[in-house]
Amino acid sequence: MVDDTDVNTAAADYGGARNECDDVDARLGDELASLRISDEDEDVPGGTGYVEEDEEPTKLEVLASKLTSNCFKNIVILSGAGVSVSAGIPDFRTPGTGLYDNLQKYNLPYPEAVFDIDFYKRNPRPFLTLAKELWPRPAADGGKITPTLTHCFIKLLEDKGMLRRCFTQNIDGLEVLAGVSATRVMECHGHFRTASCTRCHASFDGIKCRDIILNTGNEKSKGKAPRCEREKCNGIVKPDIVFFGEGLPSEFFSLLKGGDMDDCDLLIVMGTSLQVFPVAAIPEHINNECTRLLVNRELVGTFDENNPRDIYLAGDCDDSIRKLCQMTGWEQDLYKIYNAIPKTGK
Repeated sequence: MVDDTDVNTAAADYGGARNECDDVDARLGDELASLRISDEDEDVPGGTGYVEEDEEPTKLEVLASKLTSNCFKNIVILSGAGVSVSAGIPDFRTPGTGLYDNLQKYNLPYPEAVFDIDFYKRNPRPFLTLAKELWPRPAADGGKITPTLTHCFIKLLEDKGMLRRCFTQNIDGLEVLAGVSATRVMECHGHFRTASCTRCHASFDGIKCRDIILNTGNEKSKGKAPRCEREKCNGIVKPDIVFFGEGLPSEFFSLLKGGDMDDCDLLIVMGTSLQVFPVAAIPEHINNECTRLLVNRELVGTFDENNPRDIYLAGDCDDSIRKLCQMTGWEQDLYKIYNAIPKTGK
C-alpha cells in the first residue's frame, strides 16, 4: 500500500534517469523531513516531544504537483451527466431536476421509455421532441448548448499530451465540440453525429437525419421519424445513440480489453453516479497502483477517502476543476480554451 507521498507509483519510467517526477517526490520527502524533535514537551499530548513545523501535503496537493510536473502520460477520464449540467443539459436521476423527473409532458408509460428501442419503434414522437432539446450543435450552427469548463479541461489535458482516453456516458457530444479529438473520446452510449436504420441497420446520412428531426415541429414533417431509404426497407431511422435494449458499441469493449486500462497512470471520474453498467465498472479495470480522482457531488462506487490511492474532490464539476487548475497553475490555459468557443447561440 502506498502512502500519501507516493500518490502515483505508476508514473512513466524514463529508464532510471532522474526526472521531474523524482524531484516532486524529493520535495515532498523534504517537507516530511521537516518534523523536528523539541527539547521540551510543548503542547504535545502524552509528552512525545514532537512538533510539526509544516503540515503534510494533502493527497490533492501531491496530485496537483505531479500534474504540474507532467508526471502523467496516460490519463483516462470517465465522465457522466454531471459534467454537462452547467451547459443546461439536465442529468437523468437528480430528484426534481433530473431528466426522468421532467418527462411527464410526454405521457410516457415509464420515464426510461423515451430511450427504449421497442417503444421508439412504436411511438418515436416523444424521443423526437426531446431530441430537439438535446441535439448538440455548435453555436455557429444555431446551437444553444456549449461545452463547459470541465469539457475544456479534457481538451487541456490532450493539449498537454496527458490524455489517453475519455470514456463518456453522455450523448451530448460536448467533448468533441470542445475540441477534443474524436479518436480520444469513447462515447459509450453513442452520439448524434451519425444515424442508422432500426430495422436493417444500414447507415443513414447523419446531417439529413438531424435536419428531419429538428424540423419535427414544422407542418411538413409533423413529428415523423426519418425513414430508411433502402429499397423495400422503410424502417425507422434514429441517431446512433444507445437505447435500452441495444448493445454498446464494440469499440468500447475493445478499448476496455486493450491497453487503456493497463497503461492508465491517473483515472479521473467526473459527474457520475456510477450506476449504469458496464461503463460504471471502468474504475475496477485499471491497475491496482493507479491513482483515482473522483470529482463529484458525492462519493460513489468503490471510492474510499481512506484508500491512499483515492482522492475525492467534492462539489460541482466546474468549481472543482477550476480549483484544481488554480493549484496546478493552469487556470489561464483553461480559460483560453473556454473563451475561444463561440457562445453566440446562447
